[in-house]
Parts: sequence; C-alpha cells; structure tokens
Amino acid sequence: MGDTGKRMMRAGSSLRACGRGIGRVMHWRVVLACACLTIIWGGLLCSPSGCTPKSGTAAGQLEGQTIRVRIHPAVEQVSISAIQPPIYYTSVDSTQRQLDLPGGVNVPIAYGSSGWMIGRTSLGPGNLMIRPIVDGSVRVNGRPYRGRFSLVPLDGGRFDVVNELDIDAYLKGVLAKEVLAGWHEETYKAQAIVARTYALYEKLVPRQRPRHWDVYADTRSQVYGGMDAESAKSRQAVDTTAGIVLVAGPSGQERIFKAYFHSCCGGITQSSMHAFNDGYEEALSEQYVGSLCSASPKFAWGPVVVMKEELTRRLKKWGEGRQGVTRDIATVRSVDIEMRNRYGRPVRFAVTDARGMRYSLGAEEMRWAVNTDAWPETVLNSSFVESIINDSDRVRFLGGHGWGHGVGMCQWCAESRAQAGMRHEDIVTLAYPQARLMRAY
Repeated sequence: MGDTGKRMMRAGSSLRACGRGIGRVMHWRVVLACACLTIIWGGLLCSPSGCTPKSGTAAGQLEGQTIRVRIHPAVEQVSISAIQPPIYYTSVDSTQRQLDLPGGVNVPIAYGSSGWMIGRTSLGPGNLMIRPIVDGSVRVNGRPYRGRFSLVPLDGGRFDVVNELDIDAYLKGVLAKEVLAGWHEETYKAQAIVARTYALYEKLVPRQRPRHWDVYADTRSQVYGGMDAESAKSRQAVDTTAGIVLVAGPSGQERIFKAYFHSCCGGITQSSMHAFNDGYEEALSEQYVGSLCSASPKFAWGPVVVMKEELTRRLKKWGEGRQGVTRDIATVRSVDIEMRNRYGRPVRFAVTDARGMRYSLGAEEMRWAVNTDAWPETVLNSSFVESIINDSDRVRFLGGHGWGHGVGMCQWCAESRAQAGMRHEDIVTLAYPQARLMRAY
C-alpha cells in the first residue's frame, strides 16, 4: 500500500475512534478537531456543486431524516395489502384515520375525478399519506417497505408512489441490490458509504424545479428493493458505517459530492466531466487501474455489430426523446472515436451521416443512443471500446471493456481490493481521489 493508502487508513482509524461520542451541540469547527465533521441538516449551504456546513451553526443531526424514493412512477393503479391496518390522511383532510383493509389481501388503489379509491372506498382528493403501524406491515404491489408512503396525483389519472423512510433504512434495501450476495463484507461497507453520500447529495442539493421525491428506485439513481431486498450483510454494513460520508474540498470547506459508482470500469474509469458534462471534480476524475476488475464477466467483451440502417434508427429515436440534434440525422456513414482521456479511454465520438453532417457525442450519449431500443446482442455494455470499424453496411465496435458509465467507484475493483485484505475506508478513498471520510451524523 502506498503512502496515500496509509494516510487514509490512519484517518479512518481516527474517525472510528471519534465515534458517536461527539456532543450533539458542539460547533462543527470543534468537531473537526476530532477528525470528524458533523454536517448539519438545517445548517448546510447547498448548490449544484455540493453541500458545505454553514459557519457559526450549532451542530444538529441528520439521523432520523427521511429520503423520498419514487418506487412507482406515473402509474394508473397499484395494489396494497396490510397485515395490520395503517393510518391514512390526505393533504386536503389532515384528520388521521385507520384504513381498514382485509388482512393480507391485495386491494387496488387508483385516483379518479372524485379522488382516491381503494377498492370501493373513497378516501378523498389530494396527496394521500399511508403510515404503517409497523415497518413491513403494508405491501405495495406485493412488496414490503420500511417507512411510509406518499401517493401524489399527476395528470391523466396517473400518480406517483413515493416511499419516505430513514436514510439508513433505505440503504439496507439498496446494498443487496447493488452488491453481489457472495461479496466481501468490506465491499458492502464501502458501498454503504458511497450510496449514503450519493443519496444525501440528491436529498440536499437544491433543484431548479422542486419535486416531491429525491431518488428513483432503479439505475437512474440507486437500485432499491425495499425490505425484501435486505440481507444480513446489507444491514450490518449500513449499521457499521452509520453516518459516514465522503467529502471533498479544502479543510473547513468540505462538501458532499455526487458519489457516482458503477459495476466494472474495464481498467480505466472516466471523469464525470467527460461522462455527464459536469464541472470538473478531482474526486470524480479518471483513473487507470489495469486488470484490477478483471474478475468481472464484463471486463472484456465484444465485438458488437450494428447495421448502419438500424443504428440510424436508434440515433433518431434517441435524439427525439432528448430533443437532440441526431433526431434529423441521415443514414449513418461512419462512427469514429473523436477524443480519449489521458489513459486512452474514449470520451467523445463523431458520427458522420450520408450528407456529410458530423455529430459530436459524449461517451455516455453515444452509449445511450446505440442502446436505444436495442436487443441484447447489440448493446454496448459501456462506452469503453478500443476501436471502431466502419464497413459498407455496418459498424463494428471492437475491444469493449467494462459495464456502466465508468465514473467513480468500480464495484468489481472494490471487491478485488477487499479480497486482497483492504479495509473499506481505503477502498472508498482510493476510488475517489482527494476525497475524505467524515461523519454526517
């Protein structure tokens, strides 16, 4: 292990020693003296670049705060069942009432012109809140969840089902979906810290357009499966790392950042700047790791061959869905790698059509476009390909590596490091250059 790893291990040890004994009324500058940072829920200065503590604010607690997970987006109906009658109320009528349901029987719930209907019972209009008496006693579409449910009407009779729960309760239903069951407990702990950081960032950073949820329940955020997805490993990892997050920035100005992660980098990660057109973030910059994640079945793959006519159709459809320039593309003539990062991973592609028009797409834009309505044999697992050959009627993507966007922590790299004996603190800090571990609650 290099000097950086040793420094991070010492920092991790100091942080563990600091523990939960920190007084909850301490000023955050005093907390820093113990190598921990208490980040204040109501005392954060947040912007799209991250969240930093307000100077001069008494320390508080993030623990017990909720995150809102959009578990069923824009649906016309879901089924609900309960083994104990939950409490419900609406945004129009805040009177709390018991919702009498036949024990364990699925009952449909929908939103119409007169408001909510559960079976044949009308619950009135407005947002509907359902609060179980005991975690897991209410199932939505057959799946139990911790916390409560907010059902929010949308246009056209559709509605969102949002699960509101404590952040660590949420993470217990994330880890076992994001990490393979047989993986090392240190990998689970590393994933817990990363997933907590990502979730808090999504929760805390202001948005141009406010919304009634914080994260999706799928790969658009983090995969979340409720209580059914929990395992002994996922619960232990969350409890062991409770409150620990990643931060970046100068001492005294540390902030949570959007801690992206992915399955397999294929040997080279890419920066969030290149992948998502974010501002440059050292913690999310590209790294070369060689064969560290070679145990992944997706470390090397390909070739992937797509007929030019079919590729043109996909580029058009992708462009239409995002109002992108490729919606008007003519038949694809060629696809070329336009730019690589400092370690050789492609980060920009050029598509030229039959009219000679040239379209420049970022690496992830290219992957999303190629994968639009694609069948499995012609999917790009990542944007990391070594070369592209343009035949008269088809495009061949050769030497594919990795799975996912390639930004932040590579999960297969994390597992490799855990198997080699590395602790979760070092696994995480090696994945995010110049980032540090600190306590958020």
